[in-house]
Amino acid sequence: MNELVVITPEPTQEYVSLVSHIANLWEDARNNAITAVNESLLMASWETGQYIVEFEQEGNAKARYGERLLVNLSKDLTRLRGRGFSRSNLTYMRKFYLAFPKCETISHKLTWSHYFELLKCDDSLEMQFYMVQAINEGWKVKELKRQINSSLFQRLALSTDKEGVLAMSKQGHVVQQPSDIIKDPYVLEFTGLPQRKRYKESELETALKANMEQFLLELGRGFAFIGRQYDIPIGSRRFKVDLVFYHAILKCYVLIDLKRAEIKHGDIGQMNMYLNYFKTEICQPDDNPPIGIVLGAKKDELLMEYAMDGISNQLFAARYQLYLPNKEELQAQLNYIIDNQ
Repeated sequence: MNELVVITPEPTQEYVSLVSHIANLWEDARNNAITAVNESLLMASWETGQYIVEFEQEGNAKARYGERLLVNLSKDLTRLRGRGFSRSNLTYMRKFYLAFPKCETISHKLTWSHYFELLKCDDSLEMQFYMVQAINEGWKVKELKRQINSSLFQRLALSTDKEGVLAMSKQGHVVQQPSDIIKDPYVLEFTGLPQRKRYKESELETALKANMEQFLLELGRGFAFIGRQYDIPIGSRRFKVDLVFYHAILKCYVLIDLKRAEIKHGDIGQMNMYLNYFKTEICQPDDNPPIGIVLGAKKDELLMEYAMDGISNQLFAARYQLYLPNKEELQAQLNYIIDNQ
């Protein structure tokens, strides 16, 4: 018996457009639904915090219920409405209202999970910075947590003055010049390399490439990975740059050389040679001059000052560490800058 063969006609441009329009319609509908749900959840969390604070301010209500208020609320609301009303959640809803007493200051671009992490910040400047930065860079909750844990705000703020700290808390980290992309130290805890283990530079390089998503997050907005062990032929010799990136905001190449131990003066000269080669052989007319970063476990500030004196290229020496920094120490240094200017 002959099988029935169904011949599907070649799709016309009109049909392709039809499929595209319907697919986009439903994608927009889903996104709008998610946005609407998020806005409702944020407002419900904010109003819950408002109700709690206003109740506490009513006469002797706080004295009567004391610390048991949130415990009792948690039990009764869970009985009536199910999950989502733990004592911890209610505590953070209360903090949410106190941190943002005007609901207009709440950004619906972030979720309640984002705000839950932001409210863990002890300092209002720090919290404001992470909120703006999360919006600007589209951080997911996991990325926001990592940046808070790595003390990004403190690390960036220590390189500026009081006015710079205040501006950064309001605008986020704005990249306008090469020095704006430099951190000291860079935190590379995601590599998984033990702090005290003797490892080769190639092992660090391999670990960074294997965790490129996290490394790009640490580098900051605008970086695009070009390649590893980038070949530089000069005369009869060949050299290799450990990592090469392109920065979309600054419109320039960024070269990174990794050093397992302390940065030496010869490392600076070598990077300067790489930058000269890129300017002449690689950069296009509309590219800005390349940036070089020599990244080592240690650096001697005075030695680096002498090594880089007279160099016209954009060349920086910075440290990295394989563990999360001590936030309390960094915050103490930042407080000193703010209080003594």
